[in-house]
Amino acid sequence: MRVLGVDPGLANLGLGVVEGDVRRAACLHQECVTTPSSQEMGQRLLTLHQHVSAVLDEFQPDVVAMEDQILRRQADVAFKVGQAYGVVQLTCGQRGLPVYGYGPMQVKKALVGTGRAEKAQVIYMVKANLGLRALANNHAADALALALTHLASAPLASRGALEVALQAAERRSRR
Repeated sequence: MRVLGVDPGLANLGLGVVEGDVRRAACLHQECVTTPSSQEMGQRLLTLHQHVSAVLDEFQPDVVAMEDQILRRQADVAFKVGQAYGVVQLTCGQRGLPVYGYGPMQVKKALVGTGRAEKAQVIYMVKANLGLRALANNHAADALALALTHLASAPLASRGALEVALQAAERRSRR
């Protein structure tokens, strides 16, 4: 399974693509898309759309895993993150890609084993699971953590349907 993980943000949008399964996964891509606050809002959102589109086109993920808790104490920050979240949802929706949402506690529990894990523990597990020495930055690390969480937490029905589809495609190619 190939998963695009997204850490939504207007100033910093983390993107990470992993491929494999819960036992063995590889990092195919990681980046942080940055938009300066001096840019007009429409241009910032367009930049996010273009980067997400490019990653979707290049890596052709099966699903997208995105942080879905955008509650913030500051309403203006939540609003801006929500706009980035909407751009990603729209971009994926245009391609018919399913988007799964995970909260921070789900990510921590999936990767570290406890929902109260520290950020450093999550980053350590992302690097260990993917065999990476370094990460682009914390936003890319969060995106990769979300993708790994999906590999570990994907609904069994979705995994089963994907495996059946892959087996059918393989049988067709043998004919």
